[in-house]
Amino acid sequence: MWFENKVTKDLKINYPIIQAGMAGGVTTSELVAAVSNAGGLGTLGAGYMSPSAMSESIQKIKQLTSKPFGVNIFIPEFPEVSEEELNKSNRLLESFRKELNLPSKTYSKPSPTLFDAQIEVVLEHKVPVCSFTFGLPPKEIVQRLKKKNIIVIGTATTVKEAILNEENGMDMVVVQGSEAGGHRGTFSGSFENAMIGTMALVPQVVNQVSIPVIAAGGIMDGRGVLASLVLGAKAVQMGTAFVTSMESGANEHHKEAILNTTEEDLVVTASFSGKPARGIQNQFITDLKEHEDSLPGYPVQNTLTTDIRREAARQNRPEWMSMWSGQNPRLSQKRFVKEIMDAIIKNVNDQIEGISKYY
Repeated sequence: MWFENKVTKDLKINYPIIQAGMAGGVTTSELVAAVSNAGGLGTLGAGYMSPSAMSESIQKIKQLTSKPFGVNIFIPEFPEVSEEELNKSNRLLESFRKELNLPSKTYSKPSPTLFDAQIEVVLEHKVPVCSFTFGLPPKEIVQRLKKKNIIVIGTATTVKEAILNEENGMDMVVVQGSEAGGHRGTFSGSFENAMIGTMALVPQVVNQVSIPVIAAGGIMDGRGVLASLVLGAKAVQMGTAFVTSMESGANEHHKEAILNTTEEDLVVTASFSGKPARGIQNQFITDLKEHEDSLPGYPVQNTLTTDIRREAARQNRPEWMSMWSGQNPRLSQKRFVKEIMDAIIKNVNDQIEGISKYY
């Protein structure tokens, strides 16, 4: 059967469908558990979470499902930033803060111990799967996780990055095409040179690595799943497809924006976070576009805009929110996860049946 392979066997899931670990509150415990209960692998996006918040969410997921699930963690970045860069960015952001009645913001450096603390939470709770984005974890951490029988998954946006993941000891690698929404996991080379589409990237990676490849980027239904499997992937990772689900923690304005946008309304911007990400064009992106090259890098800019994005969501001001979306928004659905999963599986079966009629 199309859904039986090494990935489904190793992950102990029914279908080769993984829900992307989207950080920032989208991946509620309910969403993660619903995907796992429907036969896929739900993933908690823990990139920005404190260890205590991670523990609380993991415990809740375990209450909602007895099935395997994963946790996604960001590889930390600590760029140098000058006072001049900080002041310039804050001046550009001041008008938004004033409109939202927010006080001025001072920058606090990210905790150098957060990553290690997050790993300890994963180990403590014996989370079945741990995936990483924005780089490679130290090999000793990979080995610690694997010794506890935790499956380790990396992220790549080029063939080179996929090879580096395999050399680092990853069990599997998510190969993320340029169609993906939000931030992509580019870590070796420039973002611009890593803008390779899923259909071109997946088979090239499959030919160069021996670990299972998981296709990601623009996959929204059974057609995308089947196409990925034909290209040599053993599974798919889907993000935007679940953002508009009933269990998603995305702001309702974000959900409605995806449901009512088209592929022509999407842009890649670094204005919100300092790292290029694909989302729906809005006033914030337009206003900061000419300044993007001089903004502080990630995660500095991300920290500086956090209060604006959060308050804009609270005040129902989508024009200043980061509304990430992949390039296939027309296929989004506002349905329960079980309905989305069932429709994907039926669609794959229908496609296979339709193809078989010609042979």
